[in-house]
Amino acid sequence: MTDISAVIIACPRCNGLNRVPQARLGDAPKCGKCGAALFDAHPVALDAAGFHAHVERADLPVLVDFWAPWCGPCRMMAPQFEAAAAQLEPQMRLAKLDTEAQPQLAGRFGIRSIPTLVLFKQGREIARQAGAMGMHDIVRWARQFV
Repeated sequence: MTDISAVIIACPRCNGLNRVPQARLGDAPKCGKCGAALFDAHPVALDAAGFHAHVERADLPVLVDFWAPWCGPCRMMAPQFEAAAAQLEPQMRLAKLDTEAQPQLAGRFGIRSIPTLVLFKQGREIARQAGAMGMHDIVRWARQFV
């Protein structure tokens, strides 16, 4: 029988999966594999392995910012997205996916414009928003779905 009061969380450093009691999410849990903090109020940079661990295998909702280094609006939104991580963790993970470095993932989700925010829950897309947003708008938008 599975303990429904525990959640699986991927480590932002090593992508190791950790089972954490839901009631202890706010107690600065650490990775059992590498010892890193599971939450540090910063978005996680995703590659294919990180996407698999954080989005497809972990239990927390994940808000992914699909972006590119050459994109002006993406660069303008980056500090706002960073600030939103401090507001939304540990209830959800925030992550960034560079569409230039990971074109296959961007293509898999039909990303046509950037920045695009996609909210995933249990590996499935549940919401999408294109265009740059401020920190308060990101937080308000994401919280309505979880």
